[in-house]
Amino acid sequence: MLDFSKFTLENGLDVIVHEDHRCPIASVNLWYHVGSKNERAGRTGLAHLFEHLMFEGSAHHDSGYFAPLQQAGGSLNGSTNCDRTNYWEVVPTNALELALWLESDRLGYLLPALTSEKFENQREVVLNERRQTYENRPYGLALMALTASLFATDHPYHWTTIGHADDIRAATLDDAHAFFQTYYHPGNASLTVAGDVDTAAVLELVRQHFEEIPAGPPIPPVRIGENSGPGAAPRSEDTRLRLEDRVALPRLYLAWRSPRLFAEGDAGMDLVAEVLAGGKTSRLYRRLVHERQIATEISASQGSRELDGWFSIMATAAPGQELVELEQAIDDELHALAESGPDEAELSRCFTQVDVQFIYRLQTVGGFNGRSDQLNAYNVYTGDPGFMNQDRARYREITAGQVAGLAHRLREPGRVALSVVPAGSADRALPGSRPAVVS
Repeated sequence: MLDFSKFTLENGLDVIVHEDHRCPIASVNLWYHVGSKNERAGRTGLAHLFEHLMFEGSAHHDSGYFAPLQQAGGSLNGSTNCDRTNYWEVVPTNALELALWLESDRLGYLLPALTSEKFENQREVVLNERRQTYENRPYGLALMALTASLFATDHPYHWTTIGHADDIRAATLDDAHAFFQTYYHPGNASLTVAGDVDTAAVLELVRQHFEEIPAGPPIPPVRIGENSGPGAAPRSEDTRLRLEDRVALPRLYLAWRSPRLFAEGDAGMDLVAEVLAGGKTSRLYRRLVHERQIATEISASQGSRELDGWFSIMATAAPGQELVELEQAIDDELHALAESGPDEAELSRCFTQVDVQFIYRLQTVGGFNGRSDQLNAYNVYTGDPGFMNQDRARYREITAGQVAGLAHRLREPGRVALSVVPAGSADRALPGSRPAVVS
């Protein structure tokens, strides 16, 4: 349990303070409840583009944000996903006010400093990042192909966070201004300050720098097509896709729609992933990599998102092996898990791994996944910064029978099977695969 105090300013900004006096550092962590799900088709990529623009200067500090904080001995970064955007700084305690002032200035006064030159420069940076991360990386387009197939075009998870290249090129400075005014304001933000700080003093500093920023407009509801939401009819058949890529070894991705974040079955799917591919004693690693040596690597994960979720298994074929063998071996293990569930030792290992991950996230006060980040995450998604205890308890309540039932759902029609094969080797994809469309 993390000790914290929570306040809400009159302009709607949530403020969370966590004291830890063991080391003379302070973490500033700011979440905006906006991600690629808040975009619309034809204008994707704006949330991620703003992650870059927010480091380029604001009205009262019209230059980069890295230099002053690094000169003060701090570190900083930010990230965007489909549901949120976050920024953090970890600084010596005596530089706390500097970090708060910089965060407040880009929240309240970014647009006066957002020029066409900055916008065009960061647009090119993002397009280059897209090329490096997706287009020119082995297997890099797989995620785009999977999400585009799993989620219909009218679902906000249909596109990846970085957005479509044509949309990024088509975005205008006016689009950027409108997006910022809609989503980047105190009423859509959560600020956590953690570390060697005094709660009353922090609150006074936050009020000094943030309280004058006006509350923004109500956040528009996320648009989900009537045939794409949680109540939509499940897929009635499997989908097989293929991508030819500059790779040496074929790779198979299997993906399914799954429960959203904190929904019933979400935690259970994490345990399904752990039983199947969590380490070298897991079922799929033992059978495909160690015993039969038909795969070089295997992984599984539950992608818990705010509106929806998706579960995936990835396996890379060993030299001389084909994807049909991998698919059959994976199906055999899914069938076995659905029939008998995990044994006592497997379930115990799963619980241990879950506990390890929770404890690991408590080791640092700042940065990605540190305590300040966790407090903000729970606050944004549940309204309770202290939700970690309830979150952790979800896993201990899961039974072997429930894991078996969730594995059984992975045997039902509706999965997407993507074969990524070497260029010119379309025949090595799973039979019946059609070309995947990515943009």
